[in-house]
Formats: sequence, structure tokens, C-alpha cells
Amino acid sequence: MSLEKIDFVVSFKEPKAHYVEVEMTLVGLTAGAVDLKMPAWTPGSYLIREFARHVEQLTASDEHHRRIDVEKTEKNTWRLINPSNTTIVRYKIYGFERSVRTNFIDESHAFLSSAATFLYVAQHLHLPATVKVMLPENWSKISTGLIPLPDQKNTYCAENFDILYDSPLEIGNQDTWTFDAAGIPHEFAMVGTAEYDKERLSKDIRKIVEVETEIWGTNPNDYYLFITHNYQNAHGGLEHLNSTVLATSRDNYQSTSGYTNFLSLIAHEYFHLWHVKRLRPDALGPFDYEQENYTRLLWIFEGFTAYYDNLIIRRCGFFNEEEYLAALATDFNVVLNRPGHQVQSAAQASFDAWIKHYRPDENSPNTSISYYNKGAMLAAILDIYILAMTDGRKRLDQVLQAAYNQYYIIENRGVAETEFQELAEQVSGVSLHAIFTAAHDTEDLDYNAYFNLVGYQLIDDNAGNTAPSIGMKCISQDGRLIVKSVERDSAAWEDGLNVDDEIIAFDRLRVDPDGRELDALLKRRQVGDHIEFLISRDGLIREIPVRLKPNRKTSYSIERNPAATAAEKRLGQLWLSLNETK
Repeated sequence: MSLEKIDFVVSFKEPKAHYVEVEMTLVGLTAGAVDLKMPAWTPGSYLIREFARHVEQLTASDEHHRRIDVEKTEKNTWRLINPSNTTIVRYKIYGFERSVRTNFIDESHAFLSSAATFLYVAQHLHLPATVKVMLPENWSKISTGLIPLPDQKNTYCAENFDILYDSPLEIGNQDTWTFDAAGIPHEFAMVGTAEYDKERLSKDIRKIVEVETEIWGTNPNDYYLFITHNYQNAHGGLEHLNSTVLATSRDNYQSTSGYTNFLSLIAHEYFHLWHVKRLRPDALGPFDYEQENYTRLLWIFEGFTAYYDNLIIRRCGFFNEEEYLAALATDFNVVLNRPGHQVQSAAQASFDAWIKHYRPDENSPNTSISYYNKGAMLAAILDIYILAMTDGRKRLDQVLQAAYNQYYIIENRGVAETEFQELAEQVSGVSLHAIFTAAHDTEDLDYNAYFNLVGYQLIDDNAGNTAPSIGMKCISQDGRLIVKSVERDSAAWEDGLNVDDEIIAFDRLRVDPDGRELDALLKRRQVGDHIEFLISRDGLIREIPVRLKPNRKTSYSIERNPAATAAEKRLGQLWLSLNETK
């Protein structure tokens, strides 16, 4: 089959009904049958999303408006029967999901995730494509990382479909402005109602960009775009080759913690410019857009990024030492308070992202961990260990820069985990076997053996707590107290309380729907005491005695070690130093 070019036109006849109309023109076809496909997932978000489910009314014709037969052969495949040399395919996409990964269209704007919008020709992802946007009368702006065609209004080009699918479009009346950082123009596109200070944002983001560019040694951009969606309550982001899409709460700009968290989100997604989008696992590119692309390395590529986002905020001076250490301690608390950390390793969590991380249920805390948090923990330990073993001459920064230069700049390919470990040991001159092994194990490292090297210690502020625990979480639902999760090996787990049980009474006392009486009772009881629960399970009344067990929850903090030597303190200062003092 031959094909000269592919052109798309998107228009918005019914934005209030959440539709985008797409016209796809195929020029130079010579095949008797052509398969068009819709991706099942989008890069950066490891979940099969079945974008084809939103495709409607797909038809095809030649340039003379004569119908070309279309047969749907698979859930995401449409076969053109005897297409013309010039074939025009028309279809509609429904989009009404607020996220950084999916299409959202209403009367005020359209956010188009390209993988959820544009069909591709089977076996021809290498083909270039153009996208022309037909703006409604009351919309005036288009923000995208695609390259504009200078001689065609509102028209953009992509060298291939991998680039097209990595380039979302924001279309509407977004507030836009530009600033330079690391010698590169950056554009900000604000969507939705919010009060923010453009000069402050530009100044602070410029600092993040320059600190990150210093880590990696070079910035690969000619242009970079931040698209930010402001909602009542949101937090998230998705990285792209020369852009990112962010979601944040519109009130975050008015509070110190909210604003700092937003800057940390920006630091995270911008870090991916190097780490994932260019330096990447060998499984993540070139992509198969129809099925899962498995890797055990997300603990490195997402987890290391989750370590660096807050560390960069510290280096920029947006966090003081106490605030940074509290943020890092959160990763330890999130992981070590999930029973799943004794079931799933960081590497397993990476591999199973497609079916576990993005599809949590009531039992997920008992069976899984986040490769973000566990990866951040291991990155911190690697950084500290390399710093200590080289007497401050090297750290994880140098490992990442070397990996970027070797596997992206020089070889332009993905990296395997064994290669990454080997390079890290070569650059640092230090054996890192124990830490990389820990990524594949559920046994915990002796974290203080590492923190102590730089004059800090991990302290469990809950150590010695003798309070009893039931080990379940409940919510008030329609005036009833409902069990929503049960912790593995807890009292509730062992004695048979289940998710969705309605707690009616305990020890012959009627419960209030907020569970306050149960909290008060626990304060008067001890480990080993029994509580008689009266519950409703699927409409049947049951009595379940529960024997209280110790509260196993930890509350970790990271503090300076009062017994640290002068050498350890010096290394600690290097670890948490501000960028200006380097």
C-alpha cells in the first residue's frame, strides 16, 4: 500500500453537547482495503482506555462525495473497502471527561488528547500528518506543541503519529503568556477561572526550568507549553515531548502550601522532558497503541521523578529544610503504612500499573504499592549513598546526566534496568546492588543505615504506641456507617468484618453515622478486649465479635541525627543545599 499524506480537520458544531467533528483525508491510496485504527491508550498513562468507544458515525467517501464502504472489523478498527486515491473519512468524538488524559469539550473550550481523537492507518505510524482547527466564532486561541504551518491558518504538522499522539491541543479562549527560561521560549495557557500572578509564576517556573536544565546539562526544547486546567478540586499532570497538561485547584495560587504543591507538580512534569520522554525504558517506544507496553522500570522513571520534584523545590528555595523533609517522609509513610508493601515490590508495581495502579479497589492497600512513592524512597537512598560513598563528589544527578547522554544523545534508544544499574555503578564507582535488589523485593532496607550517612535519621513517632485498633475505615453514607476498607491482618480482617457491611451497633450501643462513638469507645479499651458488632450484610443482620489488636500504623519523620559526626553533617548540607550555594 502507498499513501502520500494524511490531513485532519477538526471542527466544533456541537460543543455544548461535547462533540468534536473530525475529517481525515487520505491522499495517494493504492490499496484495495485499508484499516484505520484508534489507539487504546495514551503515552504517559498506563491504562487501556478504549478510546474507540467514543467514536460515532464514521463514514467514508471519495473527493466526488461517492460513498466508500466501511466495515468495522475489531473494537478499534474500521476497514475501508476499495478506497479512492483521495479518501475522506468523517467521524465524531464524544468528550466529556475532566482529566489530563482524555477529551473534554463544552461551550467554553475543547481539550483534545490526540491519541483519543485521531485515527491512524495500520502499520503506518511513521507517516506525517497535518491538523487544521476550525475555530467557532466565539473561540480565539489554539495552544499546542505541534509545529504551526506558516502559510496555512490554524494548521499544524507532525513528523509522524508518535509526535501527533504526544501533542495535545487546548482550543478556546485560554489566558496565554510567554517567558524565556534556560534560553528557550515557554508558553503558559491557563484554562478556567482562577486568580494568579503571571509575573510570579513566570519567575518561579523559570527557576525550576533552569535548575532542572543544570541537572541534565542541556535542554532539548525549541519551545515548551504548559497547559493548566483550573478546577474546584484537582491535582495531576501528564508529560509530553514539548508540553505538559496540568490540573490544579483554582484556589491553590492563594495559599502557600497549595502554590508550592503546584510548583512541585510543574517540577515533576518538566523533569519528564528528559526522564521518560527521552531517556526512557526500552519498552516505552516505539509504542504499540493497541495493547499494554510492559516495563518494570516505572519505579525509576516515575519514582525518581517523584523524588526530584520536591528536591528541586528545595533547591529553588521554595521549601525550607523542615518542609522538604516532611514531604520526603510522606513517601515513607504512604508506602510503609500500606500492608501491600509486604506483598508487591516496586518492580512488580511498575509491571502491573496497567491493571493495579490505575484500577484501585477497596483491597488495593492490602495488595499493592505506588511505584511513585516507593521509587522516590529508593531514589533518595541512592542519592544519599552515592553522595556519602564519594565524599560529596557525586550524586544521583551525575548518574542521570550520564544515562541521558549515553542512551538518548549517543545511542537514541531505550535502556534496560541492568544497563541503568551498570552505568550508575560505573559513574559513581559504588556498588548499588543492594538498593537495586530492594526494588524487586518486599523486604525493607535498613533506611537509617543510609540516612545516618548524611547526618539524618528516620524516626517513627508512633513507636511504642499501645493504642488498640480495629483496622477498618468507615464512611457515612445515606445516614448509615459503612465499612469501606479492611486492613490485612487487622482485627477486622481476622474476625470477619467486610467491606460494605453496615455497622448498626457495638456492645449494644447504637452507632451514630459519623462513627464518633466508636472512636470514643476505642479510647477506653485495650489490646485484647472484645467488641460485639451488630451489622447488616446484604440486608441480613449478624453479630460479629472482634478482638482488638495493636495499632500498627507508623508516623515517620526525618530529622537531624544529634549523634552525627562533622563529616556526616557536611554531607547532609550538600544533600539539601540550595541551588544558589552550589
